[in-house]
Amino acid sequence: MVGGGNDAFIGAVHRIASRIDDQYELVAGALSSTPEKSRASGEALGLPRIYDDFKKMAAREARRKDGIEAVSIVTPNHVHFAAAREFLKRGIHVICDKPLTSTLQDARKMVKAVQESEALFVLTHNYTGYPMVRQAREMVANGEIGAVRVVQVEYPQDWLTIEQDFKQAAWRTDPAQSGAGGSTGDIGTHAYNLACFVTGLTATELAADLAAFVPGRRVDDNAHVLLRFDSGAKGMLWASQVAPGNENGLRLRVYGETGGVEWAQEDPNYLWYTPFGEPKRLITRGGAGAGEAAGRVSRVPPGHPEGYLEGFANIYSEAAAAIRAHRDGSPVPEGVIYPTVEDGLAGVVFVDACVRSSARNAAWIKLV
Repeated sequence: MVGGGNDAFIGAVHRIASRIDDQYELVAGALSSTPEKSRASGEALGLPRIYDDFKKMAAREARRKDGIEAVSIVTPNHVHFAAAREFLKRGIHVICDKPLTSTLQDARKMVKAVQESEALFVLTHNYTGYPMVRQAREMVANGEIGAVRVVQVEYPQDWLTIEQDFKQAAWRTDPAQSGAGGSTGDIGTHAYNLACFVTGLTATELAADLAAFVPGRRVDDNAHVLLRFDSGAKGMLWASQVAPGNENGLRLRVYGETGGVEWAQEDPNYLWYTPFGEPKRLITRGGAGAGEAAGRVSRVPPGHPEGYLEGFANIYSEAAAAIRAHRDGSPVPEGVIYPTVEDGLAGVVFVDACVRSSARNAAWIKLV
């Protein structure tokens, strides 16, 4: 693991997720930006091998007969590319937190680095791992709501409603570390990725109105974005970190010619399906009406909630299946899905386009 030391929220999440299905063993880490903090964090976790920085870690692990097969990168955004590159060029598989990078230039370099490497690259857009998200994707693909017309996705939070001075707030609102997008990069990329994942559509243009409501904030904390998709479908995306009363309100609604589906992250074991002209139907994780795509990433019987950590774990387990197939020279098992470097590039293109559109009074910008 690179990053994810003692005071890092997301590092602990990744460690828990990697262990849920007993697919990984954490054996090495460069866990912080200073050697002292990295060593303290590694010792607290009982790591066999602790490194001062990721460059030393990549070089030494690549030379070991028992070196790591994969690395999890959970640093602030601006470190993603430099860290991933060191491992990719040595053939070590990379599992990286989102967004892909802090700049579009680095995102394009990351794609090239992956293409030139023999290693796999997995991006942890964890919401794609939820069983009922997989259910919705399968239903849309099977034509159960007809051709998609309207996509509504939102991700409101309230934790940055006022100026905050703790570490998570400091780096996430610093454009040098987070990138030019604030809420767009932090949670807007999740909403955008979810909409594209479930519908199977590609956005071609957007018009964005971004705001930094907190005085002195240098990145956006609220975004309203109109989307046009390649199929002719239309979409709206709202991302906000200044919406009091909202914690992690990621919600997706997709409407087609013959019906619609609706899913909410804070109640993730349920998917609403409405055929046009008929009563709404509730599909539960593991219950009647749930299909194979949801079933293969479910662990416990219906009625026992599965949520954030399990969704994250599904990405790690899908990655493990792909890594084993890669190691054995065999095909990736049927049904295995994980976000790729191309998905990551699409997210950074989205953020860049939002920033440019807003600077031009919400002008329409092509996504290329």
